[in-house]
Amino acid sequence: MGKTFIAGVVLAWASGLAAAADLSPTEQRWLRGSWPVVAYAKAAGMPLDIVVQPQPTPGLAPLALAFIDGRCKLVLSMRGNPEAEATLARIEPELVGPTLELMAAHELGHCRRYLDGAWHGVPAGFAHSGPVGLSDEQREAWENMSAARREEGYGDLVGLAWTAEHHPQHYARLHAWLLAERSHDLAPGSPHDTLAWVRLAADCDAWAGASLFAAPARLWRAGLAAAED
Repeated sequence: MGKTFIAGVVLAWASGLAAAADLSPTEQRWLRGSWPVVAYAKAAGMPLDIVVQPQPTPGLAPLALAFIDGRCKLVLSMRGNPEAEATLARIEPELVGPTLELMAAHELGHCRRYLDGAWHGVPAGFAHSGPVGLSDEQREAWENMSAARREEGYGDLVGLAWTAEHHPQHYARLHAWLLAERSHDLAPGSPHDTLAWVRLAADCDAWAGASLFAAPARLWRAGLAAAED
């Protein structure tokens, strides 16, 4: 789950679900699982396209988001990429659909931030000084990594908010799955070190009465200081 860059893409959006006949079974499975989120975005008028990378993409996130010419691109990088099947294998069979929705909603959170002109931005008054003694180059790298981490934290919260609204009966298990994913091979401070935010959302009731993006924004702001510690 994250942001990617596109090279040599094939558009797979059509009037129906994954109408392109040359999609692999793995691509079709991910698209079917993500489709409720795609349908939500379309109904909400969000400029979202689906892109399938036709070339081998080992090492890339199977599902990611790019923003090009004012439009969000939900990107599937699954050909020659063992992580696409490995990710599915790590999910309990009965939770595959809800988990893929969570991942797609995470990417929709990135889309919302881009459309709002808020990508890599922070709330007014938030200060993050970072480690001392860094060179200018190191400081720039740290700031970029911290900004990416904040966006991943927001995306995770949107994914959990979607789960709370659409699959509340599975919320505890999906929250535990996300916590385990983010804890596996954890590099503290790296872009996918989102535990400061995921832990704030352990209770499904945290999302009661809020919209898909409003409640994540509130919890995201609450976790900013903890994430910088």
